[in-house]
Order: sequence, then C-alpha cells, then structure tokens
Amino acid sequence: MRLSNLADYAVITMCQAATHCGDGRVSAAELAAETGLPVPTVQKLVSKLTAAGLLRSVRGAHGGLQLGRPAAAITVADIVEAIEGRIALTACVDHSPCDFETGCNMKPHWPIINQALRGALAGITLAQLRAPSGARPLPLIEETLA
Repeated sequence: MRLSNLADYAVITMCQAATHCGDGRVSAAELAAETGLPVPTVQKLVSKLTAAGLLRSVRGAHGGLQLGRPAAAITVADIVEAIEGRIALTACVDHSPCDFETGCNMKPHWPIINQALRGALAGITLAQLRAPSGARPLPLIEETLA
C-alpha cells in the first residue's frame, strides 16, 4: 500500500500547522512557503482538512488557519481519511463489484485487515509527529494491534 501524494502532503501540512498551535494562526500561503509545497496544492488540502474539522478557518484582520482540535486528538488516520476517504486496502470492502466475488474466501477477512491498518494509523497523533525525534517514541505496530 502506498499513500497518495496528497495524503502525504496533508500530513506534512498538518504537522506544519501544528507548529502554530495555541492562538497562532497561519495562512495557506504561509504553510506552502514553510513546507515547500505549491500554494494551489496547500489550498486544496486546507479545503479538505477544514471540511473534515481538522483545521479551522478564522476570518478577520487576525484570521487564518488553526488546528480544529488539539494535536494530541488528531491522528494520521484522521488526516489520511480526510483526503482519501475511508481506509480500505481493497475495493470489495466498499461493496464495489468484483469479478472474483463468487467463491472468494478473503472477503470476510479484509475488514479485519483494514481495521488493523486503521488502528495502527490512529495510534499515531499529530503531537507525536511534532515531537523531536526520539523524544516521544511512536507506538510499535504490535502495541497498536494489541
């Protein structure tokens, strides 16, 4: 499995937005400059992330963007799902038609696999990603799946 570039850029953008925590606000243009991502890409991401409630837009002279909730309450799964939709490794989980559905013995197992993957991503918060390397270790996959 590989994340799309947009999902990857969304994680980068959210990590950068988190550096402006508290009452600090930042514009999409500033996030683009700070991350090195193109402004149109960041604007597209900001739109999706705001719609998902991960970012909040404040209007006015001192307006801008800020996190929609604390960094410790935003997970990688939240960010990925805001961009990609529900985390699913196969189309059959979304009840899409499949040429091999008849007699497929894997279909009942895919929800378990998807749940484990989502659980692993949900176990990593934006606050953990912001911590200096080694300061707060990310959970091991085994810990997340336990």
